[in-house]
Amino acid sequence: MRRVVFVLTPRLHLLDLAGPAQVFSTAPGYRLDYVAETPSVPSWQGVTLQAAVRWPALTADDLVLVPGWRDGYEPVGPAMLRRIAAHHAAGGTVASVCSGAEALARAGLLDGRRCTTHHDLQDRLARQFPRATVVRDVLFVSDGRVVTSAGIASGIDLALHLVAQRHGPAVAARVAREMVVYARRNGDEQQASAMLRHRAHLSDVVHRVQDRIDAQFTAALPLGELASGAGVSERTLTRLFESATGRTPLRYQQQLRLERAEYLIGHGATVESAARAVGFSDARMLRRLRSRT
Repeated sequence: MRRVVFVLTPRLHLLDLAGPAQVFSTAPGYRLDYVAETPSVPSWQGVTLQAAVRWPALTADDLVLVPGWRDGYEPVGPAMLRRIAAHHAAGGTVASVCSGAEALARAGLLDGRRCTTHHDLQDRLARQFPRATVVRDVLFVSDGRVVTSAGIASGIDLALHLVAQRHGPAVAARVAREMVVYARRNGDEQQASAMLRHRAHLSDVVHRVQDRIDAQFTAALPLGELASGAGVSERTLTRLFESATGRTPLRYQQQLRLERAEYLIGHGATVESAARAVGFSDARMLRRLRSRT
């Protein structure tokens, strides 16, 4: 299992911690650890948290994440900063939420890298650490195994991004649905997959059908079979699906096939072999869809 180590600091914001922790505890294959310089850590919201003072043994596959804290404090000591920097030097990934970016900067991990933080802290971060390139108006930034996110709730978006990178967008979409949160776009960047782009709704029927299509988009999925599995009529499913996603179930499935085919073609596959791999009987439909795009 991949470890996610949260570095707890005095006066941390609970949502900076709880949001990513909920994502990784919902996704498969993660073990969560909490470390701090003292066994008891007071949060800014008044809840005292317990943490280990010894770090677990980490590998390059593990993640270290620093939640943010109340502005005006610098609670991360030199020893903790050295541990964070050493994990990255050993090939691991480090991340921060909100003001946690300051800890990564003090550890030397933002030098020459793009990063972001809470909008109220961006000017100060840029001024204090001029070798960092602070990016504004985005939810998170990933640069060289250093991932930083904006304020508070954007830690959820950061964590969903990391889950999508490791497990694929379908798993990230299921986690987002479990948490009843939107899988949001990152600034002006296009979302990585239609599996995430069309999940910003609250229709449980449509989510269940999307789960089925996401898992089996290369297979023949008749509308009647999808509707029966969702417990509604074909007409009702089509109406609900179009209302929630802006497209029919078939068009949604075709979009997933097209995205996968484009990936395969971009990695050297022929149009014919990509068409077969994503479930088309021949390449004509794939060519037609590509021409429309």
